[in-house]
Amino acid sequence: MTQQVPSTEPELAGVRNFRDVGGLPTVDGRRVREGVLFRSGHLAHATGEDAAFLASLGLHTIFDFRNAADQKLEGPDVELPGVRNVNLPLSDPADGAEFWKMVRDGDLDQLRDILADDKAANRMIESYRMIIKERTAEHSRVLHALAEDSVPALMHCAAGKDRAGLSIAIALLALGVERDAIVDDYLKSNATHRRYKVRRSSSAASAYSPEVMELLSPLFDARVEYLAAAFETVEEVWGGVDAYLEKGLRITPETRERLRERMLD
Repeated sequence: MTQQVPSTEPELAGVRNFRDVGGLPTVDGRRVREGVLFRSGHLAHATGEDAAFLASLGLHTIFDFRNAADQKLEGPDVELPGVRNVNLPLSDPADGAEFWKMVRDGDLDQLRDILADDKAANRMIESYRMIIKERTAEHSRVLHALAEDSVPALMHCAAGKDRAGLSIAIALLALGVERDAIVDDYLKSNATHRRYKVRRSSSAASAYSPEVMELLSPLFDARVEYLAAAFETVEEVWGGVDAYLEKGLRITPETRERLRERMLD
């Protein structure tokens, strides 16, 4: 049976994994304001009706975390009148290019070689760790922008799961959102109607066999251990969230307070 989109969410035809993160609770009893922070997959295939809905949100800024290879594959975002588009690639197009080519084109033996025995999940974990450690300048820019003038904002990558998922998680950490609530929101990307559609070069049935899809699933799942690896990296490198924000992302207590005033009820 087809899973129905919850009635509280818009049913967008060409944009997957869209949601408002408003309502999430903070550790000090506040909540993220509705209508200020949204997340989704890419907007390249947005229909006219999708674009009209997105335009109705009053967005100030769209943060696109895709790299040039992603944009070439899917196309540029739909343009929305009066909305600023900021592209901040969180992964290098050359990083893993051969790997992703094999994901799209490889036969079963090749996929077993690169993905079996937890190789796929371990790759995702290392990717999350790398983004936390190496993309501090990009995440600093996002948080400063949100604190200054960039809300309402929408963050997206290709699937809206990994790069956007991490960026949303970091913003929520800065707002003081409860850790369990951040994880719960992240895991919502696994819902059938939100999942990224796996692309394989061949349309043959064998290209989408149960074994192939099982091998690929760690790459397209949102898993607790992936986000946990990001949180662990924050602890290992900086000693905690406050130090990560202040030393890693250069977010002063004053900037953090402006962020909270803009985005919390």
